[in-house]
Amino acid sequence: MHPLLVQYRAVVVKEVRQTVRDRRLMALLTIAPLMQLFVLGFAVNFDVRHVPTVVVDRDRTMESREYAREQLAGDTLDLEAELPDEHAAVEALEDGQASVALILPQDFQKDVLRGQGAQVQALVDGSDPTRSGVASDAVARFAASRASRLLQAQARARGAPLSQAPVELVPRVLFNPELSTAVYVVPGIAAMLLLIVTTVIMAMGLSRERETGTLEQLQVTPLRPGILMAGKVTPFLVIGLVDVGLALSVGAWVFGVPLRGSLALVAVATLFYLLSTLGVGLLIATVSRTQQQAFVGGFLFVLPAVLLSGVMSPIRAMPDWLASVTYANPVRYYVEVLRGSLLKDAGLPDLWTQLVMLAVFGMLVMTVAARRFHKTSA
Repeated sequence: MHPLLVQYRAVVVKEVRQTVRDRRLMALLTIAPLMQLFVLGFAVNFDVRHVPTVVVDRDRTMESREYAREQLAGDTLDLEAELPDEHAAVEALEDGQASVALILPQDFQKDVLRGQGAQVQALVDGSDPTRSGVASDAVARFAASRASRLLQAQARARGAPLSQAPVELVPRVLFNPELSTAVYVVPGIAAMLLLIVTTVIMAMGLSRERETGTLEQLQVTPLRPGILMAGKVTPFLVIGLVDVGLALSVGAWVFGVPLRGSLALVAVATLFYLLSTLGVGLLIATVSRTQQQAFVGGFLFVLPAVLLSGVMSPIRAMPDWLASVTYANPVRYYVEVLRGSLLKDAGLPDLWTQLVMLAVFGMLVMTVAARRFHKTSA
């Protein structure tokens, strides 16, 4: 065999043996990709189905109930609740409990039977342009089909065509009337970029110091592990807050993202969110031996966290078993706070659940990371 081939084979055999012996690396190369493929294959779903819908039936007659029932008969719209008035319907849209609200007016049946043109109002949450567009099309198609059938039936009964449609749909898009994609996407991108910057850089930075021996030099000083960890985290915390401010400024000035809600509320949510992302980065660094392992570990956390947050595709489009996993994802709650506050002017009474969950995750992850950091520093 040629000497060059012998050398090449020796290097290959050495790398294979070294890789196989490293159980962590083998798990990252084999098990992790299969798990990612399995989970993300279910998570990424751009089909718009089962859109939560509320109904306000002011008429409460057989005709109005039949109209609502047929509207919700397909798999595009799902009945979430029946509400008493339009104010409650708007609140349901603001809280994210529903994406469509159908409002059937009083005297609906009387106007339909007389052929006077009953107006059905459809309120659509425009914060998600893709979803709201599909929902609006579904409502409009049904309204046109229903009106056509009523026209034909009443024309046959009266022996003459009617002058106007018996049912008229009046659509109204809330929160994003122009259905701008940037208005919906930019808050999610801000949360995603903040996650990547803080988690991966925190993990790689600490791992680099361990590789170069800088961390060990600091650990032999009189500094307490808690002070050392706090000093490591604080700069990234400040950078994260600055990044959010820059992202909101660019989003508002360049992409037209509205800033309707309280910026103080967004700042508090960002602080809790950064505790989670930095805590995860610190935790990854404590279990990684090299920068390479820290980078791969950060990537394996970031990708599922983003795709299971509702940034790319709606959580309601995921299978039930996978949607339940998103409740353990802090990115989900932060995205809900950003979109709810900036686009819908949601306040503390509307977003307190998300804030509490962000605080719990932040404190929990940071506590676990701190204990692990103290253990490795001992």
